[in-house]
Amino acid sequence: MAKVGYIFRANNDSFDAEREWMQQYGCVQIIEETVEHETLRPMWKQLMSNLQRSDEIVVSKFSNAVRGLRELAAFIELCRIKIVRIISIHDRVDTRDELFPNTSATDVLWIIGAFPEEIAALRKYSAHIEKLRQNIKAPATPQVLTKTQRDKVIVDMYINGHSFDDIWAASGFNSKSSIWRILNKYGVKLDRGQTSGPRVKQKPEEEGADEGDL
Repeated sequence: MAKVGYIFRANNDSFDAEREWMQQYGCVQIIEETVEHETLRPMWKQLMSNLQRSDEIVVSKFSNAVRGLRELAAFIELCRIKIVRIISIHDRVDTRDELFPNTSATDVLWIIGAFPEEIAALRKYSAHIEKLRQNIKAPATPQVLTKTQRDKVIVDMYINGHSFDDIWAASGFNSKSSIWRILNKYGVKLDRGQTSGPRVKQKPEEEGADEGDL
């Protein structure tokens, strides 16, 4: 005869109290299923297949262990056939009527009546958590371009007609003159806007030019 516990970690609530209860009761193993496995419950299925005659299984709550009334009925039937004792901590149910002697038939009926609502809430929460994990992901690490790759991006963007502000933003340069320098370096024909490149400082007129013009 072996005592085993099962906890499905369906939400952010702490199961420390339930785990401690199971440990103090003498469970040789406490199986914890994660929310990612809400649909298939592989750990629960393995536990069901490994139960032997006269074992004892402890769950935190029936709605935490099975996914519907049909599964609940199948679970109870399996335990009846194998003479497995069932203990549900929060439902205060012990099929041997020793731990919770004050639990009445009315209490059990109320548990069954509320079961579909509790299962629906658990499934909704589990689906929400899974959706968040799939859709919200950490941003990718920005790619660090080599100098050659950066120059190629600048040239390609200019040739393909991107605005100068967009090229500047993509380049990462602090000065726009660096972009003109790159374009000139690769022999790009500068035909954007009113100028074909950075302004060239004009040479001062020769001395005496003004006097000659007077």
